[in-house]
Amino acid sequence: MSETPSGHTLSFTKLVVGDLEAMVAYYCEVFGYHVGHRDRFDQGLGGEPIDEISLTPNAETPYGNLTLLERLEARRIVTDETVLGFTTHDLDALIERALRSGGTLMRAVRELPDHGIRVAFVRDPEGHINELVEMRR
Repeated sequence: MSETPSGHTLSFTKLVVGDLEAMVAYYCEVFGYHVGHRDRFDQGLGGEPIDEISLTPNAETPYGNLTLLERLEARRIVTDETVLGFTTHDLDALIERALRSGGTLMRAVRELPDHGIRVAFVRDPEGHINELVEMRR
């Protein structure tokens, strides 16, 4: 990870979900994450109870760069608040895994030769946006 000139580093993302277990299954099946650390906080997000699971790129790491968070009292989910970007060596296979796991294709694959990429957009089962990018260079 690289620090900004002021010494800060973006080290993780938390995605608020409605069904924690189902969304953990989706992100593990589609993107190969492993379940790392799980916490429940009675006064977590703004004082309300939350349950969260850190997803990691390998089984040995307890904390990851993607944490899924369920608000236990407030069930309102906002789905277009963020875009999770994933790079891959095989875009077609990644799209297929996403669709098999309950995702929906938002936009078909686009070739962007000037940028050296192929890109597609998928919504996870709760409607959160996943941008899928295959590097061609």
